[in-house]
Amino acid sequence: MGKIIAVANQKGGVGKSTTVVSLAAYFGMRGKRVLCIDTDAQGNTTTGLGIQKKGLTCSSYEVLVGRARIQEALRQTEFENVSIVPAVSALAGAEIDLIELDNRMSRLKMQLLSVKDDYDFIFIDCPPSLSLITLNSLVAADTVLIPMTAEYLALEGLSQLYETIRIVRAKYNSALRIEGILFTMFDARLNLSLQVVDEVKKYFPDEVFETKIPRNVRLSEAPSHGKPVFYYERGSKGADAYELLGHEMLGEPLELENRRKHLIFSRK
Repeated sequence: MGKIIAVANQKGGVGKSTTVVSLAAYFGMRGKRVLCIDTDAQGNTTTGLGIQKKGLTCSSYEVLVGRARIQEALRQTEFENVSIVPAVSALAGAEIDLIELDNRMSRLKMQLLSVKDDYDFIFIDCPPSLSLITLNSLVAADTVLIPMTAEYLALEGLSQLYETIRIVRAKYNSALRIEGILFTMFDARLNLSLQVVDEVKKYFPDEVFETKIPRNVRLSEAPSHGKPVFYYERGSKGADAYELLGHEMLGEPLELENRRKHLIFSRK
């Protein structure tokens, strides 16, 4: 049975889509069957996996509002073992439609029940808001992966998201847990970055990933080519960092500490 991971943070620009695309590609290369659900109207995961949004007739919007079964929206990508339910701009209006529907909090969960056994991992790229769509993702998920930047303003957003997770656990999905908090665009040369990490660890001592994702040019360039970083430049520090994260998520032995430090101190 597949593990459903919602990648969520109501703050935009923290690397949610990059994390979904990169982990999907990495696990796919490892022989895992992966499905990505793009529930962000911006469609960055869709673009990052090389799917042209123009001309799509079935997307996550139709799935959420019940106009299509999830199987009808599935698209195979050109990347090994990776499929996607793409997003289009019409998804921005789904909030209004969902309000009027029955079971509006669990519509994605009901759709995923029919395909969960077909995949090892299902990643949901959530929109940058605590909306009905994000709540659908949290109700459907087994765990939540939280990308965040090492900035003090990000701490407030983390607090709000954790409170939302607490409410979802209490009312809709008691099994929901935190997969991990992932620091992205990380520069360990900055005292502020280290201070923020220490602050987060005070409140979430067991939830912060050891792996940090550095600022990396190749990670930024890859989506414009419609490719995950592993297919765009396999030897880049961005690819290395997400490989380390994949090892950590699978519970495998991590790489040497000096290699990790080399990654997070680099800007290239």
